[in-house]
Amino acid sequence: MSLLIRNARVLDPSSGFDAVVNVGIRDGRIDYRGDAEPATAYDQTIDGSGRWLMPSAIDLAARFREPGETHKADFVSETGAAQAGGIGCVVLPPDTSPVIDSPAVVDRIRGKASAVGGVDVQMLGALTQGLKGEALASMSALKRAGCVGFSQALAPLRGALVARRALEYANGLGATVHVFAQDADLSNGGCAHEGPVGTRLGLPPIPVAAEVAAIRLWISLVEDTGARVHFCRLSTASGAALVESAQARGLAVSADVAAHQLFMTDADLEGFNAMAHLVPPLRTRADRDGLREAVARGVIGAVCSDHQPHEPDAKVNPFPLTEPGISSLETLLPLVLELVHEQVLTPLQAAARLSLGPALVLGRAEPGVSAGSAADLVLIDPDTEWNLNTADATRWLSRGRNTPFAGRRFRGRPVMTLHAGRIVWQAPAV
Repeated sequence: MSLLIRNARVLDPSSGFDAVVNVGIRDGRIDYRGDAEPATAYDQTIDGSGRWLMPSAIDLAARFREPGETHKADFVSETGAAQAGGIGCVVLPPDTSPVIDSPAVVDRIRGKASAVGGVDVQMLGALTQGLKGEALASMSALKRAGCVGFSQALAPLRGALVARRALEYANGLGATVHVFAQDADLSNGGCAHEGPVGTRLGLPPIPVAAEVAAIRLWISLVEDTGARVHFCRLSTASGAALVESAQARGLAVSADVAAHQLFMTDADLEGFNAMAHLVPPLRTRADRDGLREAVARGVIGAVCSDHQPHEPDAKVNPFPLTEPGISSLETLLPLVLELVHEQVLTPLQAAARLSLGPALVLGRAEPGVSAGSAADLVLIDPDTEWNLNTADATRWLSRGRNTPFAGRRFRGRPVMTLHAGRIVWQAPAV
């Protein structure tokens, strides 16, 4: 199949290219980009006038709930949701059931992903056996099986010595350790930011110090070992400042943030809103604004969905007993577009935080929109206004309806997603 997209605004974060051109796609790759009409013919032509074309998003944290929790979601439903969200690659944390701590589990998940197709599914291997925080997993076997890094997901390690040994092992393999920075003793089973809102609601607190203390420990271990650490889902301005300081000293440290942390604050917990129950918790407006600034300056190089679909019953208990997380594959790109409309990011920066930044964390080839690049692309209408309706199964594809953005009015959304040059999703007609 070949495809010509005419007159689209191309955003290529790898080269910094930003212009209205024609883009030709053939045999899964881009074979033409230019102002003039290409000399060769294409099977299909699409008018991209008024639309943006950029690499599809690479999502550094998305749970598909399979294997182990298929009552919440599965590969079929969440692959469709990823495609509708303009996402071409997802990274699964290792806290599946069974845990991704052996090549056999890697092969099992890869088989499920291949059977569905249409999205590149990558995995993080468990840092410790069973994510129990004690004995290290067989990291070298996991890397040979195809894991793109290692993580404890949300599970704590037994202590700093285990963390140091894990970094030494990972460094010897040339692998990155993805760290959820939250000190388990300081967080102490909490479920809300330690502040006036959480105190008034009587919710067990998670102080800013829980994130800051964990980041300081890991940075000190990076200094000792020379290993690469990626901090996952930052929630505080202080945490972002520590990452920036480490980067300024030349340490191999990177970070991401979930898109919802750039919009919501702990004020959204009012009324015991279980849809706003998250780990890490929503913080203050000052933290939100600090995270936005860090994303704009590239200190935080990637924005992810932190997709965690749940069944309806998971959000109906008293707030501390509800399950944390939101279904967010389909709001990742629209929320980042909101940052563009609010002039927090330029369009090119938005493309970089969704694709180039995550690719660098994973050690992948830089995604681009130039001749020879893989045609993993998303075509975006940046200005259309729409309301998020999770009850419409033709427009909300994830089985998880647990989103605090239901009913929100957005400006801008994907209209077409291409994977390996093939159209895998198109927006339904209005």
